[in-house]
Amino acid sequence: MLIAPEQFEAHSPFLLMAEDWFAPPAGFPTHPHRGMETVTLVLEGEVQHTDHTGANGTLKAGDAQFMTAGHGVMHSEMPGPGGVHLLQLWLNLPARLKHVSARYTDLRVNNVPVHTAPGLQARVYAGRWGGAVQAHGSTWPLSLFDIEITAGTHAEVPVPAGERAFAVLLSGAVTLAGTEIQAPKVAWMDIGSAPSPGQHPSANPSFTLHAIQASRLLVYASPVIDEPVVAHGPFVMNTRAEIEDAYADLRRGRLTG
Repeated sequence: MLIAPEQFEAHSPFLLMAEDWFAPPAGFPTHPHRGMETVTLVLEGEVQHTDHTGANGTLKAGDAQFMTAGHGVMHSEMPGPGGVHLLQLWLNLPARLKHVSARYTDLRVNNVPVHTAPGLQARVYAGRWGGAVQAHGSTWPLSLFDIEITAGTHAEVPVPAGERAFAVLLSGAVTLAGTEIQAPKVAWMDIGSAPSPGQHPSANPSFTLHAIQASRLLVYASPVIDEPVVAHGPFVMNTRAEIEDAYADLRRGRLTG
């Protein structure tokens, strides 16, 4: 888990990061969610998903899925025959969006735009890096870069000002914004304040990345949601009463509308 439960509000919109390895017969059979989103990136193998709307498919290595639970979803995530290794981020939704309709957006690795520079390749699953642009598949705005960088290479990683950002170092060793980290490691970045209304940003914000060794890392960034967070099991709401309502709806078969 990336974030301890008592830190939900401090790190929102990021709620937790799960790194899972599972193979048949293990997996996540049909289960509910409400009030949040998931962002899944398959690192190895494949995972098969289905939901109450009839959506289904298989995600393979390098594919990503953006799932908005919103008002409610019932879905399953089961491994392919050879198993799967994946990362799944739980992303919060603000109160005004917690009851939107459930939806999925799958992004295949072959359709992911790539930013390249000497010693660097970055898949842009959401956001913008140079000429590589990909609309976020989540309801709440998100940037997601999958970066491979060779030893000795420097890069400026673009992240919108005022957004909360963190990196997951999967392999190697790097310096991020002046701090040296080695895999496996999660590091948070301070990108500074967003411009005030009517104020023009003075520059494109970024943080400096330097590869000590050949490395792979994921960078996530998203606007802060400054609201109370009450999470219990698969539900993420703003109050305890809303959590109780979600469980009541689940028992009565009304979670998905």
